[in-house]
Amino acid sequence: MTKYIQILIIFLTFSACGQNVTEMKTPENANEKFAEFIAKKKFVSENHYPGIADEKMRPIFTEKINQVASDFKTVAESDKPTDKKYQEKIGIGLTRFAEIYMELDTEDRERVCSYFEELMDIVELESSNGQLNEFMYGFDPNKLIKKNE
Repeated sequence: MTKYIQILIIFLTFSACGQNVTEMKTPENANEKFAEFIAKKKFVSENHYPGIADEKMRPIFTEKINQVASDFKTVAESDKPTDKKYQEKIGIGLTRFAEIYMELDTEDRERVCSYFEELMDIVELESSNGQLNEFMYGFDPNKLIKKNE
């Protein structure tokens, strides 16, 4: 009997592990949208964002966010793009900002997150899996909500 329970537990574990990877279909116009995203001037005053706090940092921030766009494009063009692969690229992209994190004021961090969200929209990725919240606030508020439920 315990042998059957062990087999069932192993089967359920493997089933649960596979659920975190969802193969995604890249939208037809993704390459065009990536090109538009990379070409546009970033960290400029628009909507409620006043523009980058330190003008000399604009090219550095722009290059880092454009690298994320290139990473997303690589995943989108791969044989089997998955949400997990995109989320890995989000993590890599956010670590590129780690060395200059102290140079980012709150509005600049919000702008970085909104650029990530634009890239996620291009490929129809629904979640950063809490990574953007971690970057913005130092924690994922969704995890706190789940703990308190």
